[in-house]
Amino acid sequence: MKWSEIKEIATRLRNNPTPSEVILWEIIRNRQLMRRKFLRQHPLIYDADRNANEFFFFIPDFYCASEQLITELDGPIHDFQKEKNYRREQILTSNNLRVLRIRNEELDNIEQVKRKITDMFRV
Repeated sequence: MKWSEIKEIATRLRNNPTPSEVILWEIIRNRQLMRRKFLRQHPLIYDADRNANEFFFFIPDFYCASEQLITELDGPIHDFQKEKNYRREQILTSNNLRVLRIRNEELDNIEQVKRKITDMFRV
């Protein structure tokens, strides 16, 4: 996919967040969580054919570059794409990224979710 197309997808995702994404974003945006900067729906390129202007990418729900941490919110749809998620995580971890999955229901206890995220931070 071309870079301009990837940017369009990311913009569309940012402009149409799920209710769970809205909740978590309010907690982690503007360096509110241990002064770490998180990006929302930020494209991550994991491979490219620059001659063909072709990029292979993922757009995680949230990304903290300083921690190399991807935070994914899992709703009911994720129950049906476990194999896809597994392959995706293999690619991401092979690129030295860490993935934290949080089920939407966990947002009922936001303090626990905050701890779960900060436990992933490198000290």
